Amino acid sequence: MELTVYFFFNLSLLIVLLFSGFLWAEKSKKFWSYRTLFIIYLLISLTLCFIFTYQIEGINVLFGLRKVPFIVGSLYMGLGPFLAAFIMLVRGFLGIDYGFWSTVLYYGGFAILFWRISPWFLKRSPKQRILFSVGVTFLFSFVQTFTLGIWNLPHSSIKVLFIFLVIQPIGVGIISYIVEEIIMSIQLRQRTMKSKRLEAVERMGAAISHEIRNPLTVAIGFVQLLQNDAISKENHSHYLSIIKNELKSAERVIQEYLNFSNPEIKSMEPLVVQEELKVVVQLLQPMAKQNSVKIVSIFSQGEEIEGDKQKFHQCLVNIMKNAIEAMPNGGTLTVETESTPTTVSILIKDTGTGMTLEQVTRLGEPYYSTKGSKGTGLGIMVVYSIVRAMNGTIHVESEIGEGTTFIFTFPSLSPTYLEPAETEETEKELVVS
Repeated sequence: MELTVYFFFNLSLLIVLLFSGFLWAEKSKKFWSYRTLFIIYLLISLTLCFIFTYQIEGINVLFGLRKVPFIVGSLYMGLGPFLAAFIMLVRGFLGIDYGFWSTVLYYGGFAILFWRISPWFLKRSPKQRILFSVGVTFLFSFVQTFTLGIWNLPHSSIKVLFIFLVIQPIGVGIISYIVEEIIMSIQLRQRTMKSKRLEAVERMGAAISHEIRNPLTVAIGFVQLLQNDAISKENHSHYLSIIKNELKSAERVIQEYLNFSNPEIKSMEPLVVQEELKVVVQLLQPMAKQNSVKIVSIFSQGEEIEGDKQKFHQCLVNIMKNAIEAMPNGGTLTVETESTPTTVSILIKDTGTGMTLEQVTRLGEPYYSTKGSKGTGLGIMVVYSIVRAMNGTIHVESEIGEGTTFIFTFPSLSPTYLEPAETEETEKELVVS
């Protein structure tokens, strides 16, 4: 293979490796920091550069493109001494000779230099950083061509000088440009996430302010009425009752927000799903009766999950209350459990008005409620927070006019799993007219 093509191929591998690593980090969502991934990339790149080496006749020097990852890593991450030590270690395995000692001299000296100027380098603009990287690489290569005597070798060709003075600076320039694009992409994503968080906080603040201001305004109005000495005893008691209810309404909004902002579950305990669902269904019977809703319970026995009983009840009550309210003219609320060897699913299905795809997608967003001005959206946000804290997931299926199904899936604590044919199921219908 022609010498220039040989090293261009090596450079192409370094570029493809950088792109592949970044794309993998974007899609995998692993617990890897970009810094850790870049260090791994630099070490692999240096190893590849040692594989693609070329020995110049007349001097015992193994020439490769290892300056490319070395300079980029030293300037952008301040890893000069670490990368230089790695290069010296690998070069030492290839033989302790003139080439090894020249490697120690060059890379040791430039490692200290790059380590000192890296903080200054990172404060420059992206364009300045790229130009500086290319310039330093050219200077480094130019110094090597003189001190190693390449210019004076009778067989030295334009190709060798081209690799030293052109390919290496171009390689550093290309990789520096890619690194700058990656940095820009990461910063843009961080700004977007920060903007979304601020927007969520603003919307949440507006929701809480709106929901608390209304009952407090009403309470203040009736307090002013109570200051009238001519008010009757009957009206006095009535006004106090209204003030109490409005203050409770404001307290409920604050409590819902606190539950959302701090969903941490401090004490986890085994929960028998069937028993907990029975408690919640029994609790909601009066509301179901008032709305002419029939509750159908289909529970498998022996299913256990781990969680906080009070928060688990709160989560189920919120969803079932919303389901009952979605059936103002009556209907059927089905509560069912399903099991796999590793999970327990709870299905809560109503025959109410249903939701559009956009409404389903936006469930759990701050200050979004399918009830319009009558709701704050805090209740469903609390549900999502609790389920996440219990290591569960939520899947919602809905169709306008057909109803909505909430599917909660939690890790199972059951020691054994019964096949569907062997599973004892109890079906209970609570028909309320």
